Amino acid sequence: MIRIRLVLLLVFVVLVAAACSPETENQEKETVELTISAASSLQDALREIKTEFEKDYPYIKINYNLASSGTLQQQILQGAPVDVFLSAAAETFDPLVEEGLIDSDQSVDLLGNEIVLIVPKGTQSEFSSFDQIVYAERIAIGTPDSVPAGIYGKEVLENVSVWEKTESSLIFAKDVRQVLTYVETNNVDAGIVYKTDALRSDKVEVAAEADEEDHTPIVYPAGVVSSGNHPKEAALFYQYIQNDKSMDLFKEYGFKDLIK
Repeated sequence: MIRIRLVLLLVFVVLVAAACSPETENQEKETVELTISAASSLQDALREIKTEFEKDYPYIKINYNLASSGTLQQQILQGAPVDVFLSAAAETFDPLVEEGLIDSDQSVDLLGNEIVLIVPKGTQSEFSSFDQIVYAERIAIGTPDSVPAGIYGKEVLENVSVWEKTESSLIFAKDVRQVLTYVETNNVDAGIVYKTDALRSDKVEVAAEADEEDHTPIVYPAGVVSSGNHPKEAALFYQYIQNDKSMDLFKEYGFKDLIK
């Protein structure tokens, strides 16, 4: 009889512990959907982070809104429902912090990147530096008014004194991924993208890397949007993208760790 009571007691303890475990707690919570607005150049790394995050927090569903940082900034300014913003430039992020639209206590300079000149793979390109693209007929670049990679690219071309000489040859794209596609499909002779974009494609080659002195520092800031509907869950994701596992994944895709 005593043994039966002990067994029942042990079963009871196990059931109580299971009910109180974080995993059970997560499963019992109501599903929350987070909208993460992020620069399109981050999409591959973020896709993997989403998979891992949703394993750890099964009650949270991540929905990515990927576009150029300038477009995403305007959406937030116009009141779009966003929980976390990952930008590809401080210029499209800092004004939101100043206006109180991004929580200043939950914002960080997360990643760095590089600007490179790419050409279609297998072509007999004569471009080995940015100043040589004056000989190109068509050059793809992100629209400098809204695409950070385009802003940095324009700075490089201005600093090597070829911006005015190449203006008539420039094909402006809505984001850096469109630039990559133009080059991959041989619709242009060359394109200006982030190094991380060039690394993900087997259809392009890096012809030249921009000197860091020729453009402002490339910084990817991230932060929690103050008007988000799910501040606790947004804070969880914000912290998650900074952990060692996420940062190692970002580095695998070619990004620089600016936190350490």
